[in-house]
Amino acid sequence: MTSSAGASGAETQRYDVIVVGARCAGAPTAMLLSRLGHRVLLVDRATFPSDTISTHLIHPPGLAALDRWGLLDRVVATGCPAIHTYAFDLGPFVITGSPAGEGFDVSYAPRRTVLDKILVDAAAESGAEVREGFTVEEILFDGGTVTGIKGHGKDGRTATDHARIVVGADGLHSSVARATDATAYAEKPKINAYYYTYWAGLPLNGTFEAYDREDRAFAAWPTNDDQTLVICAWPMRDFEANRDDVEGNYHAVLARAPGFAERVSKATRAERFVGMAIPNYFRKPYGPGWILVGDAGYLKDPITAQGIQDAFRDAERCTRALDDVLVGRRPFDEAMRACQETRDSEVMSMYEFTADFATLGPPPPEMQELLLAVSRSRSAQDEFARVTAGVTRPEEFFGHMQERMEHQAPDAA
Repeated sequence: MTSSAGASGAETQRYDVIVVGARCAGAPTAMLLSRLGHRVLLVDRATFPSDTISTHLIHPPGLAALDRWGLLDRVVATGCPAIHTYAFDLGPFVITGSPAGEGFDVSYAPRRTVLDKILVDAAAESGAEVREGFTVEEILFDGGTVTGIKGHGKDGRTATDHARIVVGADGLHSSVARATDATAYAEKPKINAYYYTYWAGLPLNGTFEAYDREDRAFAAWPTNDDQTLVICAWPMRDFEANRDDVEGNYHAVLARAPGFAERVSKATRAERFVGMAIPNYFRKPYGPGWILVGDAGYLKDPITAQGIQDAFRDAERCTRALDDVLVGRRPFDEAMRACQETRDSEVMSMYEFTADFATLGPPPPEMQELLLAVSRSRSAQDEFARVTAGVTRPEEFFGHMQERMEHQAPDAA
């Protein structure tokens, strides 16, 4: 690796890939590329361990990725409980099933303070250079091609770094997406406002619990330190009216399921409330000298908690494509176009299902009938849980259920 100083005294280096953002998309991308022998710089303005807004949940497909990378044991060792059951209380009935898939029959929901630290450490162990507490000031261009980054560390020391490819893994407000004017498509407005906090003394015994009550919803699941995350949602139309009393409105949502509200009343709130409202979009994830990975390239409402495993899958997908490019197996545009097409085909149905699921309110009569049928079948309940876990495609499940209901329907007179 070469290093030189420019006239300003700023440090200048060259890499194969620079990854901006070191959490669930960026750290695995840097790790996997480095394991393949590429020279990688991973930067993040945060230092680790540190927290970030998150749903925490890693469904079985995400666990399968961690297992492939040799990191699952580290996550389990943090003490986050296994989640073996998903229960959806829809009011008149409950759907309870197993999220099992891809060789795993449980999920985990680690705090991001522990998960992201594991991922960043693994990137460093792979040989990637990790630069924490580094703020990217500028994405560098040569003509229309991205060539590197310029930024500074917490000590104020500036650095200019160049690479063949710059990866934006820096989320919703991606500096790489902004600098390249990455084109958005299939956009949807923010659907719900979400607020969560952590509770001590609220055991869930390995269950993810979700409650749908008219135009409100909430869910709870266990995480590290014997704490339980409880998150409440209300439509964006009520955001302004509710924002001045988050705690009061949060408990008003829980009160729609009195049994659960009573359990919370006996627990102790451990931390402050955290809020989020997430837009829904795809962005074209590549252009000359740059790509987007994870939330920077594709984001949706968090109600199905797909973000972490989507980031993991995207990291693997983009790593394979970039490796092809860096070793000369395929041209950049060809490899990244195929990567985008594969991403979109794999996640579009979940994107639409999530948006429909997040639209709080009574489902159409035919959907109510279908969900009632699901609640009456042990196998169908498991299949529904696996849809929400990202194991089974929504169209496969609902198509199968429609066929089942048609075959069970009595013949017309």
